[in-house]
Amino acid sequence: MFGFTEEQVSEFGVTFGLGAFMLYMLFIIGELAYRSKAGKIGTFALFFVLAFGMVGFVAKSIIQKLWGI
Repeated sequence: MFGFTEEQVSEFGVTFGLGAFMLYMLFIIGELAYRSKAGKIGTFALFFVLAFGMVGFVAKSIIQKLWGI
């Protein structure tokens, strides 16, 4: 497709597609905290609990870059 291999297209989709989706999820968590008037501790709890799963994806990407995988 346009001179790209399937591996390059999927790598782009995973990296930037999921990255954009993660940013959108952070926006949704922020809106949830704002509309529920959660306060500082409640907002921290929402971001910590709901965004904790994203840490694994980001850590995997960083480890891959550091180890050259």
